[in-house]
Amino acid sequence: MEQMQGMTTPAAPPAAPFSDAAREPGPGALVALGLAGFCAFLNVYTAQPLLPLLSATFRASKAATGLTVSAPNLAVALFAPLVGAWAVRFPLHRVIGAALAAMVVPTLLAATATSLPVLVAWRFAQGLAVPGVYAVGVAYAASVWPPSSLGRATAALVTGNVLGGFVGRAVAGVAADLAGWRAAFIALGILTAAGAVATWRLLPPAAGPRGGEPPSAWRSGAALLRSGPVVATLGVGFAVLFTQVATFTYVTYHLAGPRFGLGSSGLSAIFGVYLVGAAVTPPVGAWIARLGPRRILGLSLAVGLVGSALTLVPALWSIVLGLALSCSASFVNQAAATSYLPGAVDPEHRGAASGLYIASYYLGGAVGGVLPASAWAVGGWPACVVLIAAAQVVTLALALRWWARALPGAPGSPPPPAPRPEPAPGIPASLTGGV
Repeated sequence: MEQMQGMTTPAAPPAAPFSDAAREPGPGALVALGLAGFCAFLNVYTAQPLLPLLSATFRASKAATGLTVSAPNLAVALFAPLVGAWAVRFPLHRVIGAALAAMVVPTLLAATATSLPVLVAWRFAQGLAVPGVYAVGVAYAASVWPPSSLGRATAALVTGNVLGGFVGRAVAGVAADLAGWRAAFIALGILTAAGAVATWRLLPPAAGPRGGEPPSAWRSGAALLRSGPVVATLGVGFAVLFTQVATFTYVTYHLAGPRFGLGSSGLSAIFGVYLVGAAVTPPVGAWIARLGPRRILGLSLAVGLVGSALTLVPALWSIVLGLALSCSASFVNQAAATSYLPGAVDPEHRGAASGLYIASYYLGGAVGGVLPASAWAVGGWPACVVLIAAAQVVTLALALRWWARALPGAPGSPPPPAPRPEPAPGIPASLTGGV
């Protein structure tokens, strides 16, 4: 997915003071914000159900074809921490609308690709537009909705992320079966264009001053990288999306093989398990508050390992169940990591920490689309599962080693001796877990 909680985004300027008595926007604005999140993740993982078809069409290896999944993730990792510094100089609602409009162009041009490298280039260009929606969306929500209603606004954005990731894969698979892989990008380009128009018309202007982020937030990155708990959390984020992308990218080859023989439509239907993860995620915040992120991460990783093991059973029902458990565990892991991070850094460094986390998270997704190809060459899907399980064990080791040193203010840690200032509005976890 399709998720960040409790920390500030590098894209976010300080939200203008907003009285609960202020007039909040109507339901149309919530719909528009959810639609923006929907369209942003409509295109990111579109290629996953198409991988066997693309591999056969271009006569390419699994590693080369996997770049169609890795490319947009890499673009997000590289540019998400930077986009906000420029975006906040302009009206935020227009930045979101313009980013969606810009996404239409590479989406449609992807359908014209005559070679795999050209398709990968257009997929990278699609990823460049994504930060303009999700990295700006939360700052926008905090400027438009009062604190008492901010939860509803971020929930709309979260729901849009999850549904967009699922629908994008479903539309791509069905369109490819009916009219070829090029039709998948044309259909998604049309949907994205319609969403861009609706978002442009419905999003109300954001309140508050515009301006660049204080330079100290950027300079603090080097200091943060000297903190063990912070580096460990970046590693957890990397491993979470690595696991998610590796699982759902290479299981498509397994399910398209002779034993199961699923086509693009059948493969896209497999991603319905994301809806299970979406249902599991909302109560996670309460669990983390009660048990702490370290314990929740450990329990969730155990569930993820069971899910990975179930995908080795040569029965479709077992694989689907295993994928549902793995997907749900990834969402919970992401929520745990992004709940821990704010308490591990000083408030003035949370923006920089968020930027580093976003970059690490999506870099993990980029690597997850390519590295398992080497495991597949050695031993097929079982070898990929071993690699995925190893990543989950490393994730647990990082948390056990460093998260025990949670600083005051982190969920599950002892209360501080003196009251702390209220943290700034957080980023919903699904904004980075929109897979």
